[in-house]
Formats: sequence, C-alpha cells, structure tokens
Amino acid sequence: MRGWWQDLSDLVLPARCAGCDRSRTPLCARCTQAVHGAGPGRVRPRPKPPGLPVVHAAAPYQGPVRAVLLAHKERGALGLVRPLGEALAGAVRAGLPVDGAGAVALVPVPSAPWAVRARGHDPTRRLAYAAAAGLRRDGVSVRVLAVLRQRRAVADQSGLDARQRRANVSGALAVVGGASALLGEVGRIVLVDDLMTTGASLAEAARAIRAVTRSPAGAGEAATGPGMAGPIAMGAAVVSASPDSFEINRN
Repeated sequence: MRGWWQDLSDLVLPARCAGCDRSRTPLCARCTQAVHGAGPGRVRPRPKPPGLPVVHAAAPYQGPVRAVLLAHKERGALGLVRPLGEALAGAVRAGLPVDGAGAVALVPVPSAPWAVRARGHDPTRRLAYAAAAGLRRDGVSVRVLAVLRQRRAVADQSGLDARQRRANVSGALAVVGGASALLGEVGRIVLVDDLMTTGASLAEAARAIRAVTRSPAGAGEAATGPGMAGPIAMGAAVVSASPDSFEINRN
C-alpha cells in the first residue's frame, strides 16, 4: 500500500523538482522563473508556415523549461499544471489589445486520440483551463472552447522536419459540428498549445477555424461568418517555443 501511495503522490507532487531535480517540490523558484521566461514575447518559426497567426510564447524550449513540459505531458506530473497554466496565461495576455478584447475564446490544439490514451490525459486542454482560470482572476472574459478534433490519423511529429510536419497535419483538423455558433459569440480566438516548434499544428488549427468562420488567411485577421455579430480576431499562444523563433527582428 505504501508503494502504491508513493507512486500516486509522485504523479501529483513529484519527489524532486521537474526542472532541475533538486528539491521536493513540483517546481523550484528558479525553474518557475525559467518557465515564465523574461516575459512573454512574439515568436515566429523559420520558415513560417502559410496561414500561421501571430504567436506569443512565455519561454524558449530548452533546459528546465523542456524538462518541465515533458514531465507534465509525458509523465503526468499534474502538480505542474498551475505554473504552466500561469505561463500560458501570460502569453495569451501578451497578444491581447491594450484597450480590451471583449470575450476571448481559448481553443486548444487537440492531441491525437492515441496520445491521449497513452498519456492518460490531454495536456494542452488541461493547460487551457488553467490559463483561463488565471485570466479570469485578472478580469478577462474568457472561456475554453475545445472545438477542434482530428478527422484523420497523423504520425508522431517528433523527428519530422518543417516540410514533413506541414504535410503530416495538412487537412487533419476540423471544427466539431455546431461549434461555429460558439465561435461567433466571442471577439477574439486564441489558439493555445504547450509548445511550438515549426508552427505546423497551429497553422492547421487556424485553417480549420477559418473554414467555418470564412476568415481570410493571414496573421491577426478578422473573421466574419453566418450569424456572427462582428469581426473575430485570431491569434495564438504557447508556453514555449524553439529558441530561434524568439529572434523575430531579423533583417
């Protein structure tokens, strides 16, 4: 019984810091600071996939940040949900207009069904709800709309280059039936994920949203569609992104 209880408690409260393996806490102060980064900023992969909206990220995918994301996603370290959700909320906040955005919908990029079964949870959806809770505390009118689904199987993205990833996910996502009305009730859609590498998954998610909102392709565009009260802006936010994607002010 003691062994079973220890295994269960380690899932929720890891024996050592997930980022640096130093202390008995889900995340030490130093690694918490690393996850939040120097402050959320705009990121852009190179090459940028067609149709990718403006993306903001909290921290580069390296060192303790990489370790923490993998612990949450692959090992089910649920004690990390709150700090990762706070980091995601910061990235969402960085993309909102300073004069307010009206109602905001966080739309998580869905994991493959086989991955959810293997992991025992959907990490991106979990982080979306944690981020929404933090945003509400700041007075943002936000809801999570998990309206995207995979309509065909996709391969594991690890090991694929940018071109292969785009081909792998092209046309793979769709909006569930009847969800266009829900999307029409918000003023801004923010696609959310835990990690952006090449941007292929976010670009495919944006394409699926545009397909039901009749939105033109492009970054930061406004969408209008049947029954919609006004324009809908679209952006994206992630906890972490490839380090070189933070260098957006290149010549």
